[in-house]
Order: sequence, then structure tokens, then C-alpha cells
Amino acid sequence: MLTFKKTLNFLKIFLFGFVILTCFLACDDEPVDPLVIVDTDDDGIPDATDNCPEIFNPNQEDLNDNGIGDACEDIVNNDLDDDGILNDDDNCPLVANPGQEDSDNDGIGDACDDVFNLTPLYPCENGMAGPYSCNDYDLMGYIPLDELAEPGAEGNDSWGWTDTTTNKEYALICSTHGTAFVDITNPTAPILLGKLASANPGHSGNVWRDVKTYNNYAFIVSEAAGHGMQVFDLTRLRNVANPPETFTADAHFTEFGSAHNIVINETSGYAYIVGSNVNSGGPLFINIQNPTNPVNEGSFPGYSHDAQVVTYNGPDPDYTGQEILIGSNANEVVIANVTDKNNPTTIATATYNNIGYVHQGWFTEDMNYFILGDELDEQNFGNNTRTLVFDFTDLDNPSVHMDYNGPTAAIDHNGYVKGNDYYLSNYSAGLRIIDISNISSNTMNETGFFDTHPENNNASFEGAWNVYPYFPSGNIIVSDIERGLFIVRKSGT
Repeated sequence: MLTFKKTLNFLKIFLFGFVILTCFLACDDEPVDPLVIVDTDDDGIPDATDNCPEIFNPNQEDLNDNGIGDACEDIVNNDLDDDGILNDDDNCPLVANPGQEDSDNDGIGDACDDVFNLTPLYPCENGMAGPYSCNDYDLMGYIPLDELAEPGAEGNDSWGWTDTTTNKEYALICSTHGTAFVDITNPTAPILLGKLASANPGHSGNVWRDVKTYNNYAFIVSEAAGHGMQVFDLTRLRNVANPPETFTADAHFTEFGSAHNIVINETSGYAYIVGSNVNSGGPLFINIQNPTNPVNEGSFPGYSHDAQVVTYNGPDPDYTGQEILIGSNANEVVIANVTDKNNPTTIATATYNNIGYVHQGWFTEDMNYFILGDELDEQNFGNNTRTLVFDFTDLDNPSVHMDYNGPTAAIDHNGYVKGNDYYLSNYSAGLRIIDISNISSNTMNETGFFDTHPENNNASFEGAWNVYPYFPSGNIIVSDIERGLFIVRKSGT
């Protein structure tokens, strides 16, 4: 399905060519016989009564009722709805909306919300959204993996970017062979804008690729040998004329080869490379304040599989304003102060019972608690999905606050906090949404889900790899290993 903007771009090209051809054929100096009915565009309507005599428009469409046919409107003033805002800058070029109101901040003006078909691809009804089990979350749109990546690829990580200039929303979808960029502003009609191939020699596939964003740039790493870090200017997505394009990176940082993951503190402008082939996989400190000229400023010892790095504003006054790294380090959680890149220090470590593999975690927004996933405990110990919550009110003395056990045996992978909700990519059980508003009282409740892997909920490495819940519109993306990109939204929003 084409979005209006994409259709408009096609129309511009068509009109430009047609005007040139019309002028070539009709713009001569010979007098016109007044008794001859002139129909320049051969649409069956005489020029004398045609609201757009230069361009074929037999139905005489005139959406804004200004006497100029829609087919000619763009040539006349490049402002289809006569609201004083040029079509290219108008968030609703079909209907007058000079204030550019956009109440839901989805990049589509309020006056045009009905122009786009926002009816879900599959609404969640009676526990099912088409072939997928669900609870209170609709499937808005979908792009299969074989469109996002080369044949035989597997999907893995994902992230999102909202263009604050245009309010458009984009999904960044990784696979074993590269990264795809998708415009999801209209979630029911996602547009694959292009692909960036893996940076390693020969572009051989690797199951681990990770992407994060900072200052309108994407930063991409992979465990593929020799990959380094790709840097891609996301503002290039504004001007894709003929999607899908084949992109190249804007910069390539090669002071490390492979890496499992990348973490970015957008407040400080530092990327933290974890699980790399240098420093035994300990975090590397990369200054990306000038995104296309990254600078290596040091490292921290001890392998880290994943991490979150924040400029701390939590309850422990000893560390206010400091840059704090929470490392999920396979066999323990490490809290470190990385403010001074020349002298990073360990604040504390934490463990828990029945460790399988300390995988990934995320702070609650008040920074009182840290929510952690263990990737192997479901397989090793037979428990249902287990999420651990640490009390981090005193960073020097972290403690286990509670365990939350999900309703299935599926493995938990990556989880993120937004407000009072925890969004978990739960592999074969898909996306799970868990209410954490009463976490201080040892209570967490699942309030919704969308299962991208309908075959089973086994403790296996299939299904939802990652989820990104931070789009202002309420769009949520899920990257699925076998199936590709899912765009879901809470029912009724």
C-alpha cells in the first residue's frame, strides 16, 4: 500500500514529464480555429470547461474545491490544500491545516488522520490477531524477513528513530547480513527505504548484530570478524526517492573488529562497545559526540555481554550526575562509575540464585530498581520465564528485590521500561507487556502480549529477538528471528 506522500512524489514526476510533453506537442505559434473544440490533454473535457486542461484528469477531481483540478494543483502553487505550507513540508497536504496540529505526534496532521488507513492489519479479537495469539495489542503492519534481508538470513536486533524535524518514525531492523531501514510513520503501510550491508569482508552472515542511535545517526556492530562499527546518517532517510535503496555507511570505525553489542548514553554522547574482540570483551569507551569521527577513550576490564549506561539522577545522592554503567556480565551484575574514562571504578557487584546467563537489564524510570533477564535459566532449571528485580536505591549495596515468573516456559531476551510498563521480547512467546506500577510492593502483572511465534512457547531460541517501545505515536516494533518486522499497537489507540 502506498502512503499519500509516496503517491504524491510519483505524481510530481508524472506531471513534470507530462507538462514537457504537452508543451512540446502543443506550444507552437499556429492560430487555433475558434470553431474547433480544443481538448489539449485528451481527457474528453474541452479546455474551456476543464479544471486542469494541461493534464489528463477525466474525473475532474478537486479536493479543496478551489476550481483547480488536483492533477494541476501542484504545478500551480505546490500547495495542494492552499494552507500556506508547501506540500513537501506539510504534514497533511490534502486538507488545510495551517497550524500543522498533530495531537498524537505520529507525523500525520490531525486533519489527515483519516486519509491514512489506520485500520489494523489484524485487530486483536477474541485472543487472536489473524494467526497470532494476542491480548490487547493489534498487528498494525508487517514486513517479512525475506524483504528486509538476503535469502537465508535470520533476523536479530532492532531499534527505532524518530525524526524530530519531520516527526516521522523509522524502524532499524538487523539481520545476519545487514541492517534495513523502514518508514513506519503510517504503521499500516510500512515502506522499506533501503538496506546497509554488513561491513565485514565478504559480508558473511553472523547471528549477532546490534544497533543504537545518537544525534540522528545509527551505530551498528556485529560479531562478524572485522566488522567494526558502521555509522549511518539517518537524515538521509528523509530523501529516499526510489526505495529500496542500497546504502553505504557514512563512517566506519575499525579500532576493534567484532563486538556483541553497543550501548549509548545519549546524554553524554558516548558509545560503549561490549563483548568485543579486544580487552577480553570489556566495555570500550567511544566518544561519538562528533558521530562521523568516533574517538576511543579507554576501556573497563571484565567481559560484558550487554549494559545500560545512564547519567545518574536516582535516589543515591553519592552518584548524582555521574555516568553509571550497569553491566550484565554473564555470571554477575556489575555497577561501575565510568565518568572518568581514564579511571573507571567498580561500585558494586550483584548475583542471585540459579544463575544461567546474566543477559540484559534496564532501570525503572525512577532508578530505584533494575530489571534483569537471565537467558539460560529456563533451559537449565526448568522454570517459567523469570525476570529478576534488584533494589538499586543504594548503588553500593544492591540487593535482590523480587522475582517475576511469566505464564510460559519461553526464554526472556531483551526488556525495556517505558513509564509503568516493562516491554519484554520473550523469544517464542513474543512481546509481553508487564505492569510495574506496584513493583515496590513486589507486584508485577502481565497486562498484554502479542505472540510473533505461534508455533509454541518453548524454551528455545526462536521468535522475538527485540522490541522497541519508545515511539511517541504508540507504535511498537518487534524484530522476529524467522519472520521479520512486526508493528503492533495497543488496541484502541
